[in-house]
Amino acid sequence: MLLTYTAIAIALFFAMNIGASGTAASMGAAYGANAIKKRLALVLVALAAFLGAVLGGGEVAKTIGEGIIPSDLLSVKVVVIILLGATLTLFISNLLGIPLSTSEVTVGSVVGVGLAYHSLFTEKLLVILLFWIIVPIASFFITFCMGKIIARAERRWPQLKGQGKWAKGLSILLVVGGCWEAFSAGMNNVANAVGPLMGANIISTEKGLWLGALFVSIGALLMGSKVLETNAKKITTMSLLEGSAVSFTGGSLVVAASIFGLPIPLTQVTTCGILGVGTAQSGFGLFQKGIIKRILLIWVISPLFSIVVSYFLINLLVEVDVYNLVVILSALIAAIGSIKLIQHIRQEQRSIYNEGEGI
Repeated sequence: MLLTYTAIAIALFFAMNIGASGTAASMGAAYGANAIKKRLALVLVALAAFLGAVLGGGEVAKTIGEGIIPSDLLSVKVVVIILLGATLTLFISNLLGIPLSTSEVTVGSVVGVGLAYHSLFTEKLLVILLFWIIVPIASFFITFCMGKIIARAERRWPQLKGQGKWAKGLSILLVVGGCWEAFSAGMNNVANAVGPLMGANIISTEKGLWLGALFVSIGALLMGSKVLETNAKKITTMSLLEGSAVSFTGGSLVVAASIFGLPIPLTQVTTCGILGVGTAQSGFGLFQKGIIKRILLIWVISPLFSIVVSYFLINLLVEVDVYNLVVILSALIAAIGSIKLIQHIRQEQRSIYNEGEGI
């Protein structure tokens, strides 16, 4: 019984981090375009995400709970491991202010368990991975094209930039778009926290969605500020129409994916939408910004990290396998050592260059 309550507690803490990461980023376009104040943005995000989770979160929850690995593998202990691996990865990213994909870390954690038990629904997993690539790319190209169209329209009709009597209407449109995106976040991302609980029959679908929705909303309110700043201010600035294009595009793509039960990296979709508009503004030089490289790197590392964590915990706590533990630890030590070695070599090269002994 204690382990069951532990699983529920971790799931709800994970839901709070989902609210802080993916859901809070939903209003990034509106906040970045100065259409709304930060506190009000987080309140609206919390309400919209709650409604999305309660009204439409069931299909993605099914996929997380029983679509990637057989549901009979989901004992209470295994559920704790899945949630712990995903939560740890996401919590670290929130501390750094990086808008991380909750879908990636959750699916990665589930896959780690499947690998440990040599049991994966590979066809379903490949479909999910394919849409992880397709949907963000679609978001980029749609908003890139819309950004070009909007730029021409704003040059012809300057009032579309939000000047004069147009400002209030365009601001409202953008805020509605942000709410739509947050609604899609609720539909898609709440399942990442409560799906494993449902798959293991620890909690019913209805109770799981209501509880998950509540704690996602709390997380957006209490911990979403940093990620909101990253998504809104550190990538590119946008006009009100450009921000609306990002929000409505991202929200619509994620809602469509949620209807088919596909866990989609909402933060990637949103950020790629912002990148599409930014590229339409200033060209592909935008990709040289350090924050973009940092986010892309975390996107690659996060699912791999959660796979390793859950696989390691299964071999340590459930199916004890000393040989696998030795291999994992050796790989980890080798990876850390390689990173330190590369840093040391670069530091030496800079030192030689600065002292005038190099080229």
